[in-house]
Amino acid sequence: MITTNEQQYVREHIREVPNFPKEGILFLDITTAVKDAAAMQYMIDFLFDEFKDEKIDYVAGIESRGFIFGAALAYKLNAGFIPIRKPNKLPAETIKESYSLEYGTDTIEMHADALKPGDRVLVIDDLLATGGTAAAACSLVKRTGAEPVAAAFIIELDPLKGREKIQEKGVRVVSMLHYDID
Repeated sequence: MITTNEQQYVREHIREVPNFPKEGILFLDITTAVKDAAAMQYMIDFLFDEFKDEKIDYVAGIESRGFIFGAALAYKLNAGFIPIRKPNKLPAETIKESYSLEYGTDTIEMHADALKPGDRVLVIDDLLATGGTAAAACSLVKRTGAEPVAAAFIIELDPLKGREKIQEKGVRVVSMLHYDID
């Protein structure tokens, strides 16, 4: 189990970029944490500790930063890795799920044959904001008959209440770091 000091170390390695991607937004950039070997280890160790005693068949990483954590965690959990991608990026037959954004909609896809009924899946991404993308990923998993065991994140922006959107789907949410910014 990682310590409070190790969690603080990770927090200190997340770069805050004001006014990105637009005025008034404080962007939390995880790339400065993943380039630091100790911070990367602490993030993966946190996620591993949370799920090491659960039977996870697959880790489903949401494009693109979810791939970073998902692949490493799948390796440690002795699980397979499933990419959840933006449209038209996967070569075989896909299933799609659309979700609402602040201004419009977006869509994610997964290979139609990626999962089967009964598979236990951990959905992962770097940051939980409004929860739309992760909730859509959980819906994709459920459509195959597989079970989304949990959705996990390094960062959660608590005021945006994305956790609630995922929990409405009956999925547990785990986050390493909580921020009170929106």
